[in-house]
Amino acid sequence: MIVAQTEIISAKWLSNLAFEGDIDGHKILMDGDPAVGGDGLGPSPKPFMLLALGGCTGLDVISILKKMRVDVDSFNVKVEGELTDDLPRHYHKMHVTYEFTGKDLPLDKLEKAIELSEKKYCGVSAVYRKALEITKEIKIKET
Repeated sequence: MIVAQTEIISAKWLSNLAFEGDIDGHKILMDGDPAVGGDGLGPSPKPFMLLALGGCTGLDVISILKKMRVDVDSFNVKVEGELTDDLPRHYHKMHVTYEFTGKDLPLDKLEKAIELSEKKYCGVSAVYRKALEITKEIKIKET
C-alpha cells in the first residue's frame, strides 16, 4: 500500500466534555450528552461516523450522476447506525437510504452510481465494510 496523503485534524478541549474539532480550518463543536455529564453544546463524536459515510457516498453519487448527465431535483442520504450493547459501544450495522427526487429518473443509472461509490470510490465505505455490515435502499419520489 502506497500512502499518498496524510490528513491531520485536531480536537481541542474547551470545557467540561466539549471539544472544538478543526478539519482544514473548518470548526466543528462536539460535546457529550447531558446524560453522560456533557452540556449538549454539540453532537457527540460517534455520529460523525455516520455523517462521514453519508457525505462520502453522497459526494460520489452526485458526482457520478452529473457525469452520466442524470439530473435530480433533490438528493438526500440518510445513514442509520446500530450500536452494540457491550462496551465499548460501537456501530456493528449501518443502513444507508438514498433518497432521490426528480422526473423519470433512470433506476439503472442510480444503482450504478451507488455501486461505483460503494465498491470503488468511497474510502469511508471501504474501511467500514471491513468492520461492520452496511445495507442500503433507494427511494425515488417522482416530480
